[in-house]
Amino acid sequence: MINSLLHTPEGVRDIYNGECVKKIIIENKIHDVLKLYGYQDIETPSFEFFDIFNKERGSVASKDMFKLFDRDGNTLVLRPDVTPSIARCAAKYFSNESIPVKLCYTANTFINNSSYQGRLKETTQIGAELIGEDSVIADAEILALVIDSLLNTGLKEFQIEIGHIGFFKGLVEEIGIDSNSEANLRELIQNKNYFGVEELVKSFGIDNEAANTLLRLPQMFGTVELLDEAKMLTSNKTALDAISRLAKLIDLLKLYDFDKYVSIDLGMLSNLTYYTGIMFKVYTYGTGDAIVNGGRYDKLISQFGKNAPSIGFSITMDRLMAALNRQKIDIPIAKNTTMILYDTAKAEYAILLAKNNRSVNMAVNLIEKDSNKSMDEYIEYCNKNYIGGIVYIKEDDTASVINAATKTCQDVNINDLM
Repeated sequence: MINSLLHTPEGVRDIYNGECVKKIIIENKIHDVLKLYGYQDIETPSFEFFDIFNKERGSVASKDMFKLFDRDGNTLVLRPDVTPSIARCAAKYFSNESIPVKLCYTANTFINNSSYQGRLKETTQIGAELIGEDSVIADAEILALVIDSLLNTGLKEFQIEIGHIGFFKGLVEEIGIDSNSEANLRELIQNKNYFGVEELVKSFGIDNEAANTLLRLPQMFGTVELLDEAKMLTSNKTALDAISRLAKLIDLLKLYDFDKYVSIDLGMLSNLTYYTGIMFKVYTYGTGDAIVNGGRYDKLISQFGKNAPSIGFSITMDRLMAALNRQKIDIPIAKNTTMILYDTAKAEYAILLAKNNRSVNMAVNLIEKDSNKSMDEYIEYCNKNYIGGIVYIKEDDTASVINAATKTCQDVNINDLM
């Protein structure tokens, strides 16, 4: 029974020691970039009312949420998606703000994935939302922010795939299919199921420009030159407007010198149906899933009472850390902590020494010496826990300073330590 309590439930895991330290370092590196771009921190609750994420919002499917009830019988859910929570906050706290609001966050999300998917059910996300700006310049800023954030983590080889829901929407509107058929078509295109798309489109009994373009949609991904080809495949205004917006976006990313990281995927769709404009995903080797997801959601916040076109993204930290690890990208950990090891008789002196060091922002790990343990065991402990060295206070009023990495030792006068 005791051993069974040591395990975590399926889909969640412990993060500890060096892995946890490195994760925090990478989060801080991303957060530094978010602050450079002028984004302000916000925190939302881990659980909210179910209606914040219901089907009408276009968020995660109800069956994939963790649900619970409060004592008044209200249905609550563990947050499956941060964006609707931010949308609620924007409508509540920035309802009268006419200047764009820029918010960033670090938060855990909870999705009840099927066990066969092999995905974590709790993940850490760090992201940003630009609220109240509908321009392509805002689109470019968000993409530049994503790229700068990833580069600051040490990641070099990655690709942002960009699409626009307007291209798909324009074609679907033109052929005039019902919502169920559209949902089926969306799923097939999203999964790049070319034969499934072909069978479904032919079942509509429609043979026109839009239907023929839909047939090609699962294969319409590649370099930015694809946009010129796409313009020749449709005369639908909505679809052409989407192509024009993407072309302008690429031009702006050239100003950032970031266009080399971009590719186009006109068949990109999402299970999050609140997206209304550009959508994007970031892929790198070492992980099968996208490490970043984002897009424009111009109508979501209006569902909470504020008309505010917006765009945002989230970086899935667990996937990013896996990629950094598999690509063997070094994450240096500063060994700026010192162990003050003391014999029992020198406890008071050791406490005062630790207090003195901490008062000048020197990190101290204070430990009483166990006579049954060798110094090598304490040195090994230091190296496992990123502690730079040991100051050993002995009961005979002498002290030794030991470098944990080299095991070199220097005797010092105890009076020189304060």
